[in-house]
Amino acid sequence: MLELRPNCELCDKDLPPEAEDACICTYECTFCRSCVDSILENVCPNCGGGFSTRPIRPSTAQRDGVSLYHQPASEKRVYTKYTEDEIKDFANSAKHILPKNR
Repeated sequence: MLELRPNCELCDKDLPPEAEDACICTYECTFCRSCVDSILENVCPNCGGGFSTRPIRPSTAQRDGVSLYHQPASEKRVYTKYTEDEIKDFANSAKHILPKNR
């Protein structure tokens, strides 16, 4: 089940469970769409993969026991360990390779 991290790991923007601009990689690294497009260039600084829009967990149960109420989002804020310069260098080295080929 997705962890639903509460913030962009780069700019620390709040990304609540209903955020439509939250992006994740296959390891659930979480960044806002603005950082993904303008700084990361669709290259996860942690794994090198690409990003997809994070799905929105239903806030009310459509099925018994399955909702944001029953499986709440994480409250633990996560931050990338890389500097913005390191991230830009890494993105520049991989952005020309399609995520499926990285």
